[in-house]
Amino acid sequence: MGQGGEPRRAQAYDGELGAAVARAQEGDEAAFAVAYRIVHPGLVGYLRGLVGDDAEDVASDAWLEIARDLGRFQGDGTGFRGWTATIARHRALDHLRRQRARPRATALEQDLLELPGPHDTHDQALERLSTERALELVRGLPRDQAEAVLLRVVVGLDGPTAARVLGKRPGAVRTAAHRGLKRLARRLGADGGTDDGPQTPETPGA
Repeated sequence: MGQGGEPRRAQAYDGELGAAVARAQEGDEAAFAVAYRIVHPGLVGYLRGLVGDDAEDVASDAWLEIARDLGRFQGDGTGFRGWTATIARHRALDHLRRQRARPRATALEQDLLELPGPHDTHDQALERLSTERALELVRGLPRDQAEAVLLRVVVGLDGPTAARVLGKRPGAVRTAAHRGLKRLARRLGADGGTDDGPQTPETPGA
């Protein structure tokens, strides 16, 4: 998923993103294009984890809504990422309902309220994978874990913002992301999916 971790790259762009959004709200079309270029790759990655090959179509629907309601948005670059992810998620769920294929969460809500572990595996679990391979593995997770991983790692949201998108407590999202990334690391080890062979590396966390 790239060196250095998607969340840190996303945060580095958030100042530029916030400024672009403010200009776009004043009618600057070039600024809206800047915001689109910053946000779209992560948004499509998130949607691909939810709806697969229909991600671009769902993203198009989401961007139509984002453009239409841009004047209502209030916040900074981080907030804009969360707002656009929320809109994209709603469009994805609508799409899945239309297909009668909405996946069911497999973890009990009480499980999600447990305290997360002291470490996470964001960079090591995913950075050596191609995007398509990573998303294939993420889609195999329980839905709550998959969405938490996608929002934290692919979209680059912090824990509280991801929690607002999902309508859950921040601790629940941290737990789901941690469990999902641990499961991915185990799968990578079993599959030989990293360059360094089977391992479950950890770094100080989120």
